[in-house]
Amino acid sequence: MQDLFDRQRAAFAAEPYPDRERRDARLAALEHLVRDNADSLSAAISSDFGHRAVQETQLLELFPALQAIRHARRHLRRWMRARRHGVTVWFQPGRAEVLPQPLGVVGIVVPWNYPVSLAIEPLAAALAAGNRAMVKVSEVAPATGALLAGLLGSAFRPEEVAAVQGDAEVARAFVKLPFDHLLFTGSTRNGASVMSAAAERLTPVTLELGGKSPAILGPDYPLSHAVSRILAGKCLNAGQTCIAPDYVLLPAARIPDFIEQARREFAACYPDWQRAPDYTAIVNERHFARLAGYLDEARAKGARVVPLAEGAPDPATRKFPPTLVLDAGDGLRVMREEIFGPVLPLVPYKDIGDAIAYVNGRPRPLSLYCFDRDSVRIDRILRETVSGGVTVNDTLLHYAQPSLPFGGVGPSGMGSYHGRAGFDTFSNLKGIFRQSRLNGMGLFKPPYGRRFAVLIRRLLA
Repeated sequence: MQDLFDRQRAAFAAEPYPDRERRDARLAALEHLVRDNADSLSAAISSDFGHRAVQETQLLELFPALQAIRHARRHLRRWMRARRHGVTVWFQPGRAEVLPQPLGVVGIVVPWNYPVSLAIEPLAAALAAGNRAMVKVSEVAPATGALLAGLLGSAFRPEEVAAVQGDAEVARAFVKLPFDHLLFTGSTRNGASVMSAAAERLTPVTLELGGKSPAILGPDYPLSHAVSRILAGKCLNAGQTCIAPDYVLLPAARIPDFIEQARREFAACYPDWQRAPDYTAIVNERHFARLAGYLDEARAKGARVVPLAEGAPDPATRKFPPTLVLDAGDGLRVMREEIFGPVLPLVPYKDIGDAIAYVNGRPRPLSLYCFDRDSVRIDRILRETVSGGVTVNDTLLHYAQPSLPFGGVGPSGMGSYHGRAGFDTFSNLKGIFRQSRLNGMGLFKPPYGRRFAVLIRRLLA
């Protein structure tokens, strides 16, 4: 790894500001890599999960990756331009601007749950910004990681883009390299370790973490639509999504109808769920056991556990039915830890202020979902809660907008990327002042006398 890093650093020193044509060529190569290998990437992901529908990978991985690349190519010329800024009257006719400048060598740590899109999207931003990049693929998705490493090795010289494979020990060594910027996607606990390692070298970090993303259901919002969209956000990839709804806040009187509607919705989308080709398996035995442990603890502590379909979780296939949890105490792990699976607690509230207080009494989430048609209540939720991003009257879709920055806040992360936000994250936004030949700075030279006193009084007034 150190040799790869040194080669990339030397290559960057030889070409510190790639022109637009060079950057676009790299993005084009990345686009061809994804598009031309879509089938093999889908097959590798399904192999790593035990089963994931090709259609789900197309929707959740390949489309976002290609959209990110194409958005960057379309806007690259404008993003690279120096950005004019205003100058105060005292410094006119000088000019101010910000020049986006490549940082150097970027490190990207890829999680297992979306091992293609969460590698390609930040890589596209890093290449658009003119950087070299090293990508640590996930050892939990080894087939995808090996395939992606081979494809990147074929499409790019190692001085441009290099993929690193290996276990957690390799990952710990990777994040200790003196990158010019490090992007990590993963758990909050591991994010803290990454930030600690990076701090030793003052490496700037973008942390895309997780947490418990709430969905707030308004008192009179149509239940059929809300349940349909919440369940879609929860069942895609079997809930193994960092921005999946983690729990639902709703009026207590609506809970029975929510349960019945959720059962009907799941049956319509995934008939015969244990053999349904569209329903994803849990990625490995450890995570399957973790989810089962949440439910065992909940039952033991008196919570109601309500599966949405007949049939128990199957450790052989690692298929896990979506399950609602009611009356769960705050001390339960299902209420404290990010669920990352198809388990969904329902939490009653008395009024919207109660729901807002519940969200604000917990660590700030990566995402928040609000289902309401009352603009006053919606605006109150948007202004009085703090989260990384929000989708109103749906789930997940704020992530899919390349024009919006994506990132967390507090325990759910720091920094953002996607679109121009990603370009800026991987750039040094260098402030530049261009002095005019005619200027008044000579009036402020020592020795300080009466003229200086008059001028400084004007400046300080």
